[in-house]
Amino acid sequence: MSKNFDVVVIGGGPGGYIAAIRAAQLGFNTACIDEWKNEKGGPAPGGTCTNVGCIPSKALLQSSEHFEHAGHAFADHGIGLKELSIDVKKMLARKDTVVKQNNDGILYLFKKNKVSFFHGRGSFVKAIDGGSGGYEVAVAGAGPETVVGRQVIVATGSSARPLPGAPFDEDKILSNDGALRIGAVPKKLGLIGSGVIGLEMGSVWRRLGAEVTVLEALPTFLGAVDEQIAKEAHKAFVKQGLKIELGVKVGEIKEDKKGVTVAYTDAKGGAQSLAVDKLIVSIGRVPNTTGLNAEAVGLKLDERGAIVVDGECRTSLPGVWAVGDVVRGPMLAHKAEEEGVAVAERIAGQHGHVNFNTIPWVIYTSPEIAWVGETEQQLKARGAAYKAGTFPFMANGRARALGDTTGMVKFLADAKTDEILGVHIVGPMASELISEAVVAMEFKASAEDIARICHAHPSLSEATKEAALAVDKRTLNL
Repeated sequence: MSKNFDVVVIGGGPGGYIAAIRAAQLGFNTACIDEWKNEKGGPAPGGTCTNVGCIPSKALLQSSEHFEHAGHAFADHGIGLKELSIDVKKMLARKDTVVKQNNDGILYLFKKNKVSFFHGRGSFVKAIDGGSGGYEVAVAGAGPETVVGRQVIVATGSSARPLPGAPFDEDKILSNDGALRIGAVPKKLGLIGSGVIGLEMGSVWRRLGAEVTVLEALPTFLGAVDEQIAKEAHKAFVKQGLKIELGVKVGEIKEDKKGVTVAYTDAKGGAQSLAVDKLIVSIGRVPNTTGLNAEAVGLKLDERGAIVVDGECRTSLPGVWAVGDVVRGPMLAHKAEEEGVAVAERIAGQHGHVNFNTIPWVIYTSPEIAWVGETEQQLKARGAAYKAGTFPFMANGRARALGDTTGMVKFLADAKTDEILGVHIVGPMASELISEAVVAMEFKASAEDIARICHAHPSLSEATKEAALAVDKRTLNL
C-alpha cells in the first residue's frame, strides 16, 4: 500500500533537500527520495553538489592551496620547510570525510524536520484522477515501494556532458566525478573546456605539480565573465603555469595504456596533438530526466531533456513543480536552493521569490572570480548608459598583508540614477565579498550607497568601497 504525503520531492540535492525541509517547516507531511549511495551502499543525500561537485572540489582546492602556500609563500613569512611532500591518498580521504559530514548533516536535518526519507530512484507511475488526486511515485531501492504525493517537486539535477566518441571511463577520461578521485598527481593533465569545473580541478592538480593544458573551443576566455575581469584572471592563470589555448577544434581522442592523446586544430588552423596522462572533460552539463518516466504522466520536456516550467517553476502538470539544474536558468546550487524554498512557499499559498538578476556566480580558483548582475559587454550590447569604477587589490592594505594582491573589484552603475547594475571581482575571497553586492542590488542601491558605508579597516571589503567611489572618480587610496 502506498504511503501518502502532501509533498513528495524527487531528488535530494541542494534544490531537493532544501525544498523538502522548507515544505516540512510550513506544516506539510513531506517525503524526499534520493538515490545517491556512499561507498558502503548507504544513503548519501546532497546530490552532485555534495558528493562530486561543490563540496569535495572545495576540500581539494583548500588542500592544494595549503600545499602551494607551503612551497612558495611561506618563505616570505619567514617560515622555512626542509622537505615538502603531498600524500594524495590522505588528501582524498579528508575530502571524503568532508563529504560524509555533509551527507550525515542532511540526514540529520530530515530527521529534525520530520521529513520522511526514501533511499532509491524516484520515478512517476501515474497521475491519480488526472493529477487532482496527486501522483504515484515509485521508489526503486533496496526495498521497492511507492508513495503518493498531492504535490510533487522534481529536483533531479544534472550530469556531466561527455564528448561524442569519448565517453567517460573515470580512469583516463574524466568527468567532475573522476577528476575528484585521481589517485596520484598526474605528470600531464588535459582539460577540454575552460568552464568552472575544469578550471577548479585544473587548479588543484596544477598546484600539486601537474603540467596542465586547457583546450577551449571559444575564442575568448571565460566568455560569461566581464571581459576586463576575465583578462585579469587569464593573466594570473598563465603566470601560475596553466597553458590555455583558445579557439581550438577538438578532433579524435585516443586512449591507450599510457594515457590519452587529443588531436586538435589550433586557432590558426594548425594541426596539433596533446598527450596527457589524464583528460578532464568540462563542456557543460545535461538535465537528469532519464529514468524519471515523465511520459507516464505527460510531463513536458524541452529539446535538451529539461523539464519545461513557467516563471514560478510550475510544470505542464497541475501539482508538479521542478527546480534546479533540471529546469532553465543557471546550473548553480544556490539557485536551486532558492527555487526549492520558493516552490515550497508557493505550495503554501505564499509568494516565493527568486530574482535571477541577483544570483551570484563564483569560480573558486586562485584568484577567485565572482560576479553579480550584468557585465560591461552586456550593457554595451543593450545600449545602456553606464559608469564604471575599478579598484585593484594591489592598493588594499589587507591584501598586501595576506600576500595576495592579484585582481580588482569593478562596479557598473547606471549613468543617470547611479543604481548598481553589476559588480565583478577577481581576487582574494571574491566569493565572500560578492555578497555585499548581492544585498545592495536586491535593495536597488546606488554605487554611492556603498561608497558612503563604513567598511572595517584593514579589510578586503575596503576594495569594494573604493571601487564604488571610483564610479564617481573619487577613490581615496589610489
